[in-house]
Amino acid sequence: MSVQRIRNKVLAGAAALALGAGLFAGLAPLASRASSHREAPLTAADPQIDNTDVYAFVSPDRPDSVTLVSSWIPFEEPTGGPNFFLWAEHTNYDIDISNDGGTNPDIIYRWKFTTHYRNPSTFLYNTGPVTSLNDPDLNIYQTYDLWKITKGHKKQLLHDEIVAPSNVGNGSMPGYNSNLFNAATTSFGGANPSYSWVGQSDDPFFLDLRVFDLLYGGDLSETGDDSLAGFNVNTFALQVPTKDVTKGDETTIGIWSTASRRSMKIDNGDGTQSFEGKTVQVSRLGNPLVNEVVIPVGLKDYFNSSKPKADGAALPLVQDPELPHLLHAVYGTEVPDSDPDADGVQRADLIQVFLTGVPTLNQPANVAASEMLRLNTAIAPCTTACSSLGVIGGDVAGFPNGRRLSDDIIDVSLRVVLGVLLTPHQALADTIGDGVDANDVSFLSSFPYVAYPHSGSDPTPHP
Repeated sequence: MSVQRIRNKVLAGAAALALGAGLFAGLAPLASRASSHREAPLTAADPQIDNTDVYAFVSPDRPDSVTLVSSWIPFEEPTGGPNFFLWAEHTNYDIDISNDGGTNPDIIYRWKFTTHYRNPSTFLYNTGPVTSLNDPDLNIYQTYDLWKITKGHKKQLLHDEIVAPSNVGNGSMPGYNSNLFNAATTSFGGANPSYSWVGQSDDPFFLDLRVFDLLYGGDLSETGDDSLAGFNVNTFALQVPTKDVTKGDETTIGIWSTASRRSMKIDNGDGTQSFEGKTVQVSRLGNPLVNEVVIPVGLKDYFNSSKPKADGAALPLVQDPELPHLLHAVYGTEVPDSDPDADGVQRADLIQVFLTGVPTLNQPANVAASEMLRLNTAIAPCTTACSSLGVIGGDVAGFPNGRRLSDDIIDVSLRVVLGVLLTPHQALADTIGDGVDANDVSFLSSFPYVAYPHSGSDPTPHP
């Protein structure tokens, strides 16, 4: 499907925008759990390896570079002390990149964390006002090493860089944004540098999650409020020159994020732990909502441990997903036809969006169907008339061509599942949404782009 055809579909559906906007305004996240927040039984019980979201986009203020963002640990309450939110030790946090259309990572960026205690004899996270990353009053802090792994070759890019701490509050961390958050950005790589940042941020994802209260209260009265407003996440962001992640003439890269660690954790009976066994993958995320909306509950933990090369087994779930059937059962909406088309392909639109990329937009020349974000790095970032609906809104720099922080993933994903890319399609597919169209706070205009975390001093962080 060409980019022009997608744009034409958007324009052709404009006349139907009012249809169904009221009744169905709150239905978008029927089967989601805030992208990958608590999406599977094992990660819900182990939030340090719960990858909430992955973002990949051409840097808007530096278009010869790509920015990769990965967030972890959902629903961080700003006042959640005294044990504030730390990255897991003994864990590989990876961003994986395929640059040849295949299912194996050609490049891996890996973060590993170490926790430090200046004074283990106090319960305090900080023992006084913290005004710099090296402030001795920051009692508990973390450092990280960053590696680049290419075809088995491992190169250390950064060593013992300091993580921006959780935003305890104005008394503990005056000037947090400039003194700690901004100060955590570091550069490497010479004249055309790369940038790394790790710390706590506002949760960039936005949606209304009250679907679990009997489908928005049973009468659609509980819609239009951002359920993640006021919550933070742990995030790492990386900006690298485009040439560092692409290969030859292929401009599209596939991106997903994983966590892996030793298979056995041993509690020693004295408060210490040790780790043994082979290293196994325990978390995986590429496209948002796939493990929530497409993968059934009995396979969610398996998906987190699986590799893209095994994704062919999930093809029937992508071709005929459960979500449209749920909408039909509850509200009588139409279920898009999943019978094979003239080429013998079922729901080619869904296969392109979630498995292969869209032809002439972000499909690699030698693509193998697998679940990952696909970003065409040759498409310039949007500067005017941008749409939070991305490609279906006429903005080819947005989702599913990568994913920007501002992309309205819930509205886009539901409309695609309901057939907005099909000809013809039900008018509702052009309008359905959850009534939450933007983040609760503004994103930054430069790296690392994520918004500052909510402060523990805020008495009402969740409006």
